[in-house]
Amino acid sequence: MDAWIGLMSGTSMDGIDAILVSFADQKVQIHATHSTPYPNDIRERLAGLSQNHGSPDELGELDHLVGNLFADTVLELLTKSDVAQDQIRAIGSHGQTIRHQPDGGTPFTLQIGDPTLIAERTGITTVADFRRRDMAAGGQGAPLVPAFHKAFFADSCEDRCILNLGGIANLSHLPADKSQSVTGFDTGPANALMDAWCKDQTGQGFDNNGAWASEGEVDQSLLSDLLSDAYFQRQPPKSTGTEKFNLEWVQTNLARHPNLNAADVQRTLLELTAITVAQQLPEQPRMTIFACGGGARNPVLMRELQRTCSPCKVTTTAAIGLDPQWVEPSAFAWLARQTLTGQPGNLPEVTGASGERILGAVYYS
Repeated sequence: MDAWIGLMSGTSMDGIDAILVSFADQKVQIHATHSTPYPNDIRERLAGLSQNHGSPDELGELDHLVGNLFADTVLELLTKSDVAQDQIRAIGSHGQTIRHQPDGGTPFTLQIGDPTLIAERTGITTVADFRRRDMAAGGQGAPLVPAFHKAFFADSCEDRCILNLGGIANLSHLPADKSQSVTGFDTGPANALMDAWCKDQTGQGFDNNGAWASEGEVDQSLLSDLLSDAYFQRQPPKSTGTEKFNLEWVQTNLARHPNLNAADVQRTLLELTAITVAQQLPEQPRMTIFACGGGARNPVLMRELQRTCSPCKVTTTAAIGLDPQWVEPSAFAWLARQTLTGQPGNLPEVTGASGERILGAVYYS
């Protein structure tokens, strides 16, 4: 048996998810999972660095600290597993995104979490830095998960859309007709703005089950201003991150709407996610949307997505065999597999790259 480990920490910066999986017959078999929340001080330092509040020393220190946390997470995962270490081919580490700037004259993306520390401390070959090769080939470097979605979730009987609701929302359209291309891109914010506003106003890192948003009402004037951002009208390929959609972006828009109730702002931010996803869906009324990521656990967001995306059905990836929390970590385990077996990990029709590329850098054990 060939087993693989996937490590994922997304734009919400809430912690690290690790999964130990094997792949057979276009199915993902989960052997063990483990999650490590970021300590509050690390999360705050990461958030500051992502907003350019930091120095080269801060970047280097966090690269080391996060790398050790990733390694700790793998070691904890291994203690929960019955898979022998010599059966694990490699770790695929997404790293922690600090900055993603795919446009302009000098496009770049930066993920930290020193992969040499992961390989050294775990004794397992580690593949990391998946995004930059696609960008070097003229692509956005994101999203990369549509290739995994295509491999494991496409169905010849129905059009499907995989909707990842992390800090940023991205979707993959998987046509039933295999002659049609897969499409995928970032639609805009998902949890990032709601988490940032909740933290700023209540001190809590996120709005548990959307309870606070459910106390508020959508402010149509604020919503209209938020929806006017040019990103939502851009045609794919496109990708974004918290360097654009962050608390400062919310506060800039709020300057034109003083004295709004804080819960109304939260509800409006949730509505923004639901509407921007719906507006950018392909025109396939019979399509089923399978949500994953942290937002799939927010019943208020899921309810509003069902409303805005009607007549499409909205459910989660649990309905097609993979728990929503573990889709992205599984994708990076699979991307490591693609790299070490000499196969491409990107979809040029999604990212805009000039062709298929083998992604990532390999750090041997």
